[in-house]
Amino acid sequence: MRRRALPDLVERIADAAGRVGVVCAVAESLTSGRLAAEVGRGSSAQDWFAGGVVAYQVRVKEEVLGLGPGTDPCSPECAEQLARGVRALLGADVAVSTTGVGGPDAQGGHAPGTVYLGWATADAAGHELVRFDGDPAEVIDQAVGAALALLLQTVEATRADG
Repeated sequence: MRRRALPDLVERIADAAGRVGVVCAVAESLTSGRLAAEVGRGSSAQDWFAGGVVAYQVRVKEEVLGLGPGTDPCSPECAEQLARGVRALLGADVAVSTTGVGGPDAQGGHAPGTVYLGWATADAAGHELVRFDGDPAEVIDQAVGAALALLLQTVEATRADG
């Protein structure tokens, strides 16, 4: 996703969340705060964005966001638990998470560009596996764009349910 497209996507999230009073949160590993920085730029973010947690070390994922010991940090289970954990911690209605391998080398048997995005609402949680090409900065840029798209999709689905 082109960097210029991110502000437009964030404004769509802001509009959707603001209209229905949905509060959002993010948990980040791979993206190290970039996702929260983008979300926080949205109009009236103070009304609909609870905040985020950057949990880069596995210890922090376990102690702060409830990841079970021994869980692969690049896995569907990790992505879902990060989203569930930050949603509960920050009292949000919906949350998304990012975890994976930015590169340039493989890590833990996972190829560079392997990214899991998680989502959670009060009723459900899920994940998406995405694979990106490029250097670490490009992988992170693409992961942020994909996470924003997932956040918009999750907010809109929550709105449809509510």
